[in-house]
Amino acid sequence: MKPPVLIALYLAVAIATAGPLLAHPQDPSKSGDQMVEYVIGPEDVLDVAVWDNLQLTRTVPVRPDGKISLPLLNDVKAAGLTPMQLREFLTTALAAYIPMATVSVIVREVHSFKVTVIGEVKTPGRYELKSQSTVLDVLAMAGGLTEYADRSRIVVLRRQGTGTQQIPFAFDKLSIGNGAVRNIGNGGARNGSAAKQGIQHNFDVEPGDIVLVP
Repeated sequence: MKPPVLIALYLAVAIATAGPLLAHPQDPSKSGDQMVEYVIGPEDVLDVAVWDNLQLTRTVPVRPDGKISLPLLNDVKAAGLTPMQLREFLTTALAAYIPMATVSVIVREVHSFKVTVIGEVKTPGRYELKSQSTVLDVLAMAGGLTEYADRSRIVVLRRQGTGTQQIPFAFDKLSIGNGAVRNIGNGGARNGSAAKQGIQHNFDVEPGDIVLVP
């Protein structure tokens, strides 16, 4: 038989190693950034399906006015809603005709996420994005800046209600993580002097944004 001291030591080790296994597992949904739901926009194409009703099941484009056309309901506003919000609205609206209707809304094609790049870039134009993109992503799609571009005066024009918001984007003060900064316009700057000048973060663009490079 093992001495009592060794038995006690084995028990202590077993309890210590079992602790993590007995702990509650971490919720994966809380470990990362929360996903942002897609918002439907004009020119998107939607699959609207009503279970066991082929007459109401169809693929419809979102018109420039933000609406879709469906039997029984006629014009329905879709732009500005998430697919889940539109599904809930259609389920409620169809209740007068089809009690307990089971509705699904799927975005088949994304065409509403467009941004415009104008000014001193190699390929100015309007670009259709398929995923979330940053200002640098959009500038890269436009071929990059020309030699005449004023890197410190780039602005993003964003519609806010009835007006337009101007968001400065200092290309020469971009942050590259952990507080380090690279002054792209002058071939690189020391962290100390760059910190005094301020740091520019590479933020996401939104549908309808205009990137102006003077």
